[in-house]
Amino acid sequence: MPKPYPKEFRDDVVRVARNREPGVHLKQIAADFGISESCLTNWMKTADVEDGVKPGTTAVENAELREAKKRIRLLEQENEVLRRAAAYLSQANLPGK
Repeated sequence: MPKPYPKEFRDDVVRVARNREPGVHLKQIAADFGISESCLTNWMKTADVEDGVKPGTTAVENAELREAKKRIRLLEQENEVLRRAAAYLSQANLPGK
């Protein structure tokens, strides 16, 4: 997989694409910067979401969601351990053993 472009580069390319003159196509801007048109289109969509122009989840929201999911998995694992321990201890305290 190719190395991702630096954020500053992506931001500059998106800024140029947004401020382009009438009649200048995204394909030409992408070619000038040495990237594909689809790559530029994706960067512009992401920038629109980050800037609040279009609805969607931002990078910060995605990071928070990933962290929350990790925490949920950890808590579910801890809960399972406690449930098994309680079941084991309840069996050990049965009369007649």
